[in-house]
Amino acid sequence: MTDNNRLSPGDTAPNFTLPDADGNHVSLSDYRGRKVIVYFYPAASTPGCTKQACDFRDNLAELNEAGLDIVGISPDKPEKLAKFRDKEELNFPLLSDPSKETLTAWGAFGEKKMYGKVVQGVIRSTFLINENGAVEQAQYNVRATGHVAKLRRDLDV
Repeated sequence: MTDNNRLSPGDTAPNFTLPDADGNHVSLSDYRGRKVIVYFYPAASTPGCTKQACDFRDNLAELNEAGLDIVGISPDKPEKLAKFRDKEELNFPLLSDPSKETLTAWGAFGEKKMYGKVVQGVIRSTFLINENGAVEQAQYNVRATGHVAKLRRDLDV
């Protein structure tokens, strides 16, 4: 399995401009001056992705108080993201990357092991981007369950 073009701490985070669940364009540069957690997930409304998104939702107040914003990105179309957001009462932006250009630029799309086979797909990943747009943390192949709690421990939030 290859490491694609994985990001490392100190790298400049690749900018993106993607539509959110309502079709409004959101850019990484919109978050300059604030820290932002950007996480990539395979598919809205699947069990693991729902658990992860709800964990971010349930911890959002504390993360925001610590100066952290949250953005989730998947290859889903905005309409599917809107249904996911509304059903799960998600309170942070979900962005659509059906071309997978942003996923690929961040090293979050490529070869991964699934049920013992090597397949092409979204690599569940989380990044902490600092106020200047640089990567502070890059975590690949994270678990859907318990990841937000681990992230809070790592960030002392």
